[in-house]
Amino acid sequence: MDPFAYRTAGFAVKALSNLSRANIRTYGEEDIPKGAVVFAVNYFTRMETFFIPYYIHRLTQMTIWALADDSLFVGGLGNLLDRLGAVSTKNPHRDQLIVKSLLTGEASWVIFPEGRMVKSKKIFEKKGEKKGEFMVEAPDGSHPPHTGTATLALRTEFYRERLRRMLDKSPEEAARLMNLFQINQIEPVLDHETVIVPVNLTYYPIRAKENMFSRITELFMGDLSGRMLEEIMTEGTMLLSGVDVDMRFGKPIRVAPYLKSESIQKDISSSVAINFDDTIPSVNMMRKTAKRIMERYMSAIYQLTTVNHDHIFASLLKYIPEYKIDEQEFRQRAFFATTLCLECLNFHRHDSLMGNQISLLTDDRHDKLNNFIKLAIDKGVIRKEDNFLIIDSDFCEPSDFHRVRVDNPVVVSANEIEPLAPLQEQLRNVALEHRLRIKYKIKEYLIKKARFDFEKDYVQNAIEGESKTRDVGAPFFITGREKDIGVVLIHGYMAAPLEVRALAEYLGELGYRIYVPRLKGHGTSPEDLAATSYMAWVESVEEGYVIMNEVCRKVVVGGFSTGAGLALDLASRVSNLAGVFAISPPLKLQDFSVRFVPAVNLWNKLMGKLNVGAAKKEFVENNPENPHVNYVRNPISGIIELDRLMDQIEPKLPGIHVPALVVQSFGDPVVNPAGSLKIYGKLGAEDKEYLMVNYERHGIINGEHAERVFRAIGDFLDRLKTASL
Repeated sequence: MDPFAYRTAGFAVKALSNLSRANIRTYGEEDIPKGAVVFAVNYFTRMETFFIPYYIHRLTQMTIWALADDSLFVGGLGNLLDRLGAVSTKNPHRDQLIVKSLLTGEASWVIFPEGRMVKSKKIFEKKGEKKGEFMVEAPDGSHPPHTGTATLALRTEFYRERLRRMLDKSPEEAARLMNLFQINQIEPVLDHETVIVPVNLTYYPIRAKENMFSRITELFMGDLSGRMLEEIMTEGTMLLSGVDVDMRFGKPIRVAPYLKSESIQKDISSSVAINFDDTIPSVNMMRKTAKRIMERYMSAIYQLTTVNHDHIFASLLKYIPEYKIDEQEFRQRAFFATTLCLECLNFHRHDSLMGNQISLLTDDRHDKLNNFIKLAIDKGVIRKEDNFLIIDSDFCEPSDFHRVRVDNPVVVSANEIEPLAPLQEQLRNVALEHRLRIKYKIKEYLIKKARFDFEKDYVQNAIEGESKTRDVGAPFFITGREKDIGVVLIHGYMAAPLEVRALAEYLGELGYRIYVPRLKGHGTSPEDLAATSYMAWVESVEEGYVIMNEVCRKVVVGGFSTGAGLALDLASRVSNLAGVFAISPPLKLQDFSVRFVPAVNLWNKLMGKLNVGAAKKEFVENNPENPHVNYVRNPISGIIELDRLMDQIEPKLPGIHVPALVVQSFGDPVVNPAGSLKIYGKLGAEDKEYLMVNYERHGIINGEHAERVFRAIGDFLDRLKTASL
């Protein structure tokens, strides 16, 4: 191998990778040892032959060569592969070259043990005589993964150990072997050992569509074969659309311990000359041993799969026994599967599964489920009738191997996680669980989660002498007799659930069920708030909404001050609310006056210095009307998050069409009434009301005259209740 040609070809691959929008994330590279390494990698796209050796080289600085499909060695493509150190699977000298380069340390290798691209991701037999075994689906029928990776690693270690023994026992044989493998110095050979590193590549999302590559190729090459078109569409889309590629390296598998059998040891020590292609007495034992190693690294490869939303959704479709399911019920099962049933399982998750999944039950703002449903509809896996999903019961049936990534990516996703048996069992249970049990478990989980999160945050962040008692910050539920309408009631910035307890109890006496969530970062300490984003507040509200939605037919959301802004935000994104009320809602940061002026001024000063990071450590004094509830220090980072929240609310106001009530005090010393009036004007609802009360206070839901506001909220709810009957 010409080192200059290798580097030059590497620059070409680097240039191509820079054009790609694929997001390759690597995990476990710290466990890759130095020396003779065979990387056993699952095979899904042709581009892996080029990019994977390049990325492993970039991570390890090791020279990486690859065993590549013979069909790739044509024209300029073949020339590039030659310069990259790739060897054709049909090269008659490939095995000796691989063993020689592993012995000498000249290169480590990437080998695809599945033998070919597994476009269907069907690699696990679930029925018949081969049930529970790895069986790779291919156009010419299923076959076990190849043992070549294990065989080459075993042969390398066989000759390494034989060289060690022959140096003393038979120097002539040692010299002959060194000449056979072109070994100039024996010490580096004996200082290393051969290991196999399992590597898994998981792509998300898998979406094939016409792209620039397919159009250009068809223009210059005319009609494309179905196979070529499928490959260009799938892999071109991945390159151009920003697909996530999770590359996970497993723990190295040492090969030397597998040479312990008596027959293999006898051959290693034999004084008889052994040429590379000679059949040795222990050949059958070597084959059995290679199969054992193969099963080990294949299991490791598939256990390294990075589970994503499409895997979960596709598997649910596969296991749900009914052909017709309410879309909201499917969303509930999806939330349950991505949250509750996965908590105790040990597997790798895509980044998007690491965070709160509550948006699956509200507006699916990350479009994980929406995009999947659209894909499934486009591919004929499901169709929609009103609010129901009609599932094609035959969608898991075999389809054309070379078209499956285009025609049925849903089944490809379902196939990919079949080897993860504990996960399969959990997903099957979720699909078969009664829908009412799913709803009940979600509600109980969210109530317990809210309590647990508060206790955890309080223990970690409470400051003795400054933080309030637990009863101030804990979320609470008031159970009224009314089942038709329930209320999610949201407290304000730097406050806690106790701030709205009086209003909650008043509405509870009217018979309404009330849930008061704790906004993340509140009810503990200013430092906790300083480290919290506004999206965490949004998720707190969403969890409260889902809880109430499980116990009442209709939900009204309302809040005070910043809580009012969060209520409006939810109302703009959730379609089935009965109504929304906002008490003293700010529209812009500038609507805050007097008490917030020092915080705003300091924030502006910090922003002027372009040192936003420092804001997280800055606090200003706060003099609240209710010091037994509110923080007395205001984190500047909290003001920044407050501004971000309000910036994204204003454009959404015209989209709020449910009945709305806005209440504002004319003499509010904290929130400028002009802001709430502007909110009222921008609301898209036809049924809306603006109530101005003339009190010289911001906290109009506590203390003197609060009942005037309470009655207005109660009357609003009564009207909604009457309208819903």
